[in-house]
Amino acid sequence: MCYTRVMAILNIFKKKKPKEEKIEEKKREKKKEIKEVKAEKPVASETPKIKKEVKISEAYRILKTPHVTEKATDLVGKNQYVFKIWPRANKTEVRKTIEDLFDVDVLGVRIINVPKKKRRLGRIEGFRKGYKKAIVRIKEGQKIEVLPR
Repeated sequence: MCYTRVMAILNIFKKKKPKEEKIEEKKREKKKEIKEVKAEKPVASETPKIKKEVKISEAYRILKTPHVTEKATDLVGKNQYVFKIWPRANKTEVRKTIEDLFDVDVLGVRIINVPKKKRRLGRIEGFRKGYKKAIVRIKEGQKIEVLPR
């Protein structure tokens, strides 16, 4: 055992000075007052939390951007929208995020993992990044405004 541990153990048995005892009593009293004040607060008068802020703050972890291409714009006619998503996101997370963020009813989610592709520029070889995208089908009559006008 090291010296500091032994001294810490022995300090338990020492008599406390009157000043230290008074300070500890004041701390205990403050804690009791705080608990009483918390208990006295009526539950109904608390302000409701704004859900929109919570929804948006979690959405960035799942959705990257809307995927706007010719094929994606054709799918809008079938109530399907395409989004680029983070590689670790799954169908249930995407469904919850879309429902919370855009206030729509999601009927189905399909996920496609687009692999990276080899590209060349002269003698230099490289890769184009791969990505993951989700096709989200929503209820008829509902809309998601992907590009604000």
